[in-house]
Amino acid sequence: MPRGFVLRSLASRTRIREETAMHDHRRLGRELGLFDTDPLIGSGLPYWLPDGAAVRHALEEYIREAERRAGYRHVYSPVLGKRELYEISGHWSHYSDDMFPPMDLGGEQVVLRPSLCPHHALIFRSRSRSYRELPLRMAELGGMYRSELSGVLGGLTRVRAIQLNDAHIFCTLEQVADEAGAALEMIRRAYRALGISPARYRLSLPGPGGKYVAAPELWRRSTELLTEVLDRSSLPYEAAEGEAAFYGPKIDIQVADGAGRESTLSTVQVDFHQPERFGLHYIGADGAKHRPVMVHRSIIGSVERAVAHLIEHHGGAFPAWLAPVQVAVLPVSDAELPDAAALAERCAGLGLRAEVAGPEHGSLGARVRQARLVPYHAVIGAREAAAGHVALRLRDGRRPEGLPAAEALARIRALVESHATDLWDTGAGADAGADAGTGGRAGLTAG
Repeated sequence: MPRGFVLRSLASRTRIREETAMHDHRRLGRELGLFDTDPLIGSGLPYWLPDGAAVRHALEEYIREAERRAGYRHVYSPVLGKRELYEISGHWSHYSDDMFPPMDLGGEQVVLRPSLCPHHALIFRSRSRSYRELPLRMAELGGMYRSELSGVLGGLTRVRAIQLNDAHIFCTLEQVADEAGAALEMIRRAYRALGISPARYRLSLPGPGGKYVAAPELWRRSTELLTEVLDRSSLPYEAAEGEAAFYGPKIDIQVADGAGRESTLSTVQVDFHQPERFGLHYIGADGAKHRPVMVHRSIIGSVERAVAHLIEHHGGAFPAWLAPVQVAVLPVSDAELPDAAALAERCAGLGLRAEVAGPEHGSLGARVRQARLVPYHAVIGAREAAAGHVALRLRDGRRPEGLPAAEALARIRALVESHATDLWDTGAGADAGADAGTGGRAGLTAG
């Protein structure tokens, strides 16, 4: 092998390692004031700082709205349940090693839930259901808890308290493929809005030695249905043994970090097991009782893991709709401070997150550099203040033509509300001579 090729390969691997370290979400998340931990709270229990909470809130609202548009109904359920609940669901016999120990409350054993699906099964069976109600799509952004070993905990990717974007679709056998396919399409749309791409699609199957429900026929039917969904979606996928849930196979959408390490972000599962365990049924058109199928579906998985991946993928330069601060208002001098404050107030009225960085924070160039991860810089000098305009600078280096403040904010708001990944509509007034960009990592060197 030529020595030059070896040197280039080593240099490439070194660069990848350096970039991965630079964008490690644990380091970057703390530097950017997104989250942190404290020994008095405990390992694997991070808390969210204001900027991180803003990212999380935007992500959660996106998911809730996407689910509402897709016909999901949202519920809330307790984070505790009696041990008996998880004995019925099968979690206690197949998953108890990953659950926290029971607490004794008045002679009853209660545990922190490791999953939301048993609660949703009980909500379904809380009253009689008709076939006319199906598919019944039930969603929740809810807390669950895993007794992770301290050695595997890290940042936001492996935590003990998890906020899960979860949903369960109760449907007929004939509806399963369409519902699972629609869930996959929701995942693809979400990834576009988030500016990320899957590393691969995986059909996760049982493997030897695992704790799986012993129901060969149910496993066969579930696997056939998920294979049909993947084939109908024309998605390339790989089958992997040993990655299934204890109650059934699943489609896992894998993402990768800068070093190529994979993790599961989103999932679609078909479950015949829990409807049977909980005795779920609906009244069919024939007046008889029928067993529904339960489709488990998570668009972004846990909020913690999703944000960790977004931090690393974007290097902190989030898409505008996710950014903790969307507009940095930069008055050139103290004289423009009242105009800057008024502009920030108008941003707040439009639902935009804005902050004023006045001359007390340094020169204009220094403030632009400090706000390098903020998508929009609204500069107000004497001329702009007199005309009611703003001079916009985009994070990726572009400078659209000067606009009236109201028009500039209206266009920013439209881009944010559409969950666009580009920072500007180049067909509607941007400087065509400026460098184009998507608002991603280029923001780290802009300014």
